[in-house]
Amino acid sequence: MQRLAIAVVAALALLGACAAPLAADPQTAPPTGSTAQTSGSAAQPAAGWYELARTPGEAGPAILLGHVDGLNKPGIFFRLKELVAGDEIEVPRKDGTTARFRVRKTEQIAKSGFPTEAVYGDTAEPELRLITCGGSFDRAAHSYRDNVIVYATLV
Repeated sequence: MQRLAIAVVAALALLGACAAPLAADPQTAPPTGSTAQTSGSAAQPAAGWYELARTPGEAGPAILLGHVDGLNKPGIFFRLKELVAGDEIEVPRKDGTTARFRVRKTEQIAKSGFPTEAVYGDTAEPELRLITCGGSFDRAAHSYRDNVIVYATLV
């Protein structure tokens, strides 16, 4: 079993190139065509939190995004695709506690087929979504073609 501890930085900026389509209202709205972007660079050892989602440990899905790579270096989520069901994820909370999650599944999916409802849709229990880029790199678009998404539940 792997264990992943994640440092979280400020809320995510809107309108970026890497990551995931955003929903205006993460509970109900379809994607708007905007994307969420991690802050800083791939050299920054932290993931960003999508501020319109829940905070880690609250009922509903908390959504964290991080770079897979950049500047010819691995990013915070470089090995995200290696997480499998049963692995644990620790996320520090603002109140000093740590939210612990267990991976339910990991998937790699084309950005054009992003599973908006599965990522942003409301859940009765606290859940976590970790998202980064993956798959092949489109040099013309300066972006990866896929997203890697980890789904986890609070332990």
